Amino acid sequence: MKQDKKTIFFCKECGYESSKWSGFCPVCKAPNSFVEAPSAPSGRKGGLSPASFADRAVPVRLEDITAEQAERYHTGSAELDRVLGGGLLPGSLVLTGGDPGIGKSTLLLQVCRNLAHSGQKVLYVSGEESLKQLKLRADRLGKFDGDISFLCETDLDRILSLMQEEKPQVIVIDSIQTMYTPQAASAPGSVTQVRECTNLILNTAKGLNISVFIVGHVTKDGTVAGPKILEHMVDTVLYFEGDRHASYRILRGVKNRFGASGEIAVFEMRSEGLKEIPNPSAYMLSGRPENASGSVISCVMEGTRPLLLEVQALITRSNYGQGRRTATGADYNRVALLLAVLEKRLSVTLSDCDAFVNITGGLRVNDPALDLAMVLALYSSFRNVTVPDDVMVFGEVGLAGEVRSVPLAKERVQEAARLGFTTCVLPKSSLSAELNARGMKLIGVANIEEAVLVL
Repeated sequence: MKQDKKTIFFCKECGYESSKWSGFCPVCKAPNSFVEAPSAPSGRKGGLSPASFADRAVPVRLEDITAEQAERYHTGSAELDRVLGGGLLPGSLVLTGGDPGIGKSTLLLQVCRNLAHSGQKVLYVSGEESLKQLKLRADRLGKFDGDISFLCETDLDRILSLMQEEKPQVIVIDSIQTMYTPQAASAPGSVTQVRECTNLILNTAKGLNISVFIVGHVTKDGTVAGPKILEHMVDTVLYFEGDRHASYRILRGVKNRFGASGEIAVFEMRSEGLKEIPNPSAYMLSGRPENASGSVISCVMEGTRPLLLEVQALITRSNYGQGRRTATGADYNRVALLLAVLEKRLSVTLSDCDAFVNITGGLRVNDPALDLAMVLALYSSFRNVTVPDDVMVFGEVGLAGEVRSVPLAKERVQEAARLGFTTCVLPKSSLSAELNARGMKLIGVANIEEAVLVL
């Protein structure tokens, strides 16, 4: 007996699939977010066809493989090129995600303009905006010249046909959630459609050696909507971070098959578009108060780039007898742990105090090298004493109050020296001859007691 097609349901918010409908998603807790997603038509059968067996690939030895380094396209932004690993590689797929209005489409339109100006053939496909809207945005960004075309289309089969006919060198899909293919019998934006459309784009782009930028919507948690396999399929994953109401934007490379992951690029949103910030350390420290208690400068590593930032702390007596803790930009549990270490090892009473920790610049930092700076900032605010403005601090703090070494100490010291800092407090175990920096005084500490006495 022929079985009926199985119907599945998926969450519009996070992409969670279920065999039955539910009033709310068990993953993201969104109410009434499940919609029906029928399975693929019965005409599409799995398995390999006879032609597939005839043209199947055969295994080869490593020494028989010839790999030539392809010349990369320069996007016109040195910061973006560095995040991409040195430029845009032909035939690569780049997934870009971020909150609505943060600047994804603006940045990609600027990239398309720069690539077309340098001689590449570019196609910008928008499924969300009309041609008039694209024209208004392009006029705001500046003059466009070169071989660049715009298309408003959501039918992926039509887009793939144009890719084969026009053969552009770079194409932008804005966004993947608006695309659909009749081969997948489900609504645009569903898990099935997103997965199938990305797979078709991947196969066509790799076959024609076309570089593709894909814009992806994000969920309330900030991750790309749709199946997690979407991030596995593409070559590079970029995330826009920062408050869309502020002027700065941070582009972070979460995954990169052709370069280092974890790199960041800092941009400033202006009326004429996004402008890169070549010196983000100085940008993060701009407006820093002088001779203020609870303020300490530290250095974190974002990929291979050292980045100086300010750690601010505020300790005040609580009006309710039980202090509360607030962390912005830092891990809340890590701040609570450091407060316990500070109270135990330095014999200070903080249980009846409110503690606030803020990482300026809008960054979310998980680098353990920030521990010593947070401890000193909290102690500085509690005692109402200031840390000298020309001091930079880094080091990991353990439960016994010891200061442990962190990687890439040389790069952190050199970045501080480049920006004019004269003293660096770091773990004693990280001191070595290669850390010598011109005009920089290095002070090694073994525990937080020594760090407090030094400063």
